[in-house]
Amino acid sequence: MNNFRHPRANREARLHDALVAYEFKRGQRRSIGFAVGPEGLVVSAPRWVALRDVDAALQERSHWIIKKLAETHERHQRLLANQIEWRDGTTLRFLGAPVKLVLEPRRSPGPVAAELKLPAAWPGEMEPAVATLQLHLGLAASATPTQIRDAVQAWLMRQARRHFTQRLDHFAPQLQVQWQRLALSNATTRWGSARIGGFIRLNWRLMQFGHAVIDYVVVHELSHLRVMDHSPRFWDTVRSVVPDYAELRAQLKDENTPRWV
Repeated sequence: MNNFRHPRANREARLHDALVAYEFKRGQRRSIGFAVGPEGLVVSAPRWVALRDVDAALQERSHWIIKKLAETHERHQRLLANQIEWRDGTTLRFLGAPVKLVLEPRRSPGPVAAELKLPAAWPGEMEPAVATLQLHLGLAASATPTQIRDAVQAWLMRQARRHFTQRLDHFAPQLQVQWQRLALSNATTRWGSARIGGFIRLNWRLMQFGHAVIDYVVVHELSHLRVMDHSPRFWDTVRSVVPDYAELRAQLKDENTPRWV
């Protein structure tokens, strides 16, 4: 039997073969409402609705509720599995390639040094492009996960600004637009944005994807300097530079992407 329990549950119901403990709230509303989120089910009802009517509504919507609870639970588990463990030896993705973190104490005070290197010794028969790169951080082995994460993020943001600037300069002439300013975004659900006047914002987490995906996002935002909506004319503009944009766009929605949190 499946069980779903909201951390603030104050009522429960048996829906099919599942026991669902949910948060129940009264409020100024006209009908009974159901919301399923990462924590579980929340049921909201008008103050005048009797509890038996709430129970009846739960049974009526039971199939939908159980389906959404199961889908949300599975998605949450996938996201947890893809959280990065910030420690020495962890492997990250940088421009689509694996990069191993190597902690080594720094010899002087100041900002944490970070340098991307090939392994100190890799087999002669192995091509350098095949060998896993290493990101050497000037941190002691006792560094906390937060310190490691912050050092990697600072390094990654420097790489992002350099790479994004180069790609913006590359594609702007092709689209016959001019960009004026770049800002790095830390958003969790949005990869980029553009404003009239040439202001571009790009998410530094894009650096975990391959070159083609990053180029699609850059072209997407530059295309907004010509067409500010998502009309067919906009997508035609994107397609003129990135014909396979739909496939690349789908990769941005992949829930198996590691979470930089």
